[in-house]
Amino acid sequence: MSTSSVMDTSAGVKRRNRSWPDALKREIVAASFAPGASVSIVARQYDVNSNQVFAWRKLYGDTSIATPGPQLVPVVVTPDQSVEGAAAISSDVIEIELPRGYRIRVSGSVKAATLRLVLDTLERR
Repeated sequence: MSTSSVMDTSAGVKRRNRSWPDALKREIVAASFAPGASVSIVARQYDVNSNQVFAWRKLYGDTSIATPGPQLVPVVVTPDQSVEGAAAISSDVIEIELPRGYRIRVSGSVKAATLRLVLDTLERR
């Protein structure tokens, strides 16, 4: 039995690959790298296959996103001050004061990833 009698392949409709402008590809890639973004959700929003978005992510990578790189922050060095009623602070303490009024004191050994997580969380508030 021939498959042509079961499946009508002579419909005359040719499937054509879509052409995406580079600017739109980069926009889709940037949206997929946004914090909390899901590639499949972004793909559905732009009506594109998620596998295509992953391919574009490999092609364009993180460089297509205009995120600020590391930045310098102001540092103020002050002499040791005794705090009344507070426990004496050892010499291996780092105090970080963030612009929004948060102050973090780090002593002992702290994993860099943990400290980065705390700083990122406070910066987003």
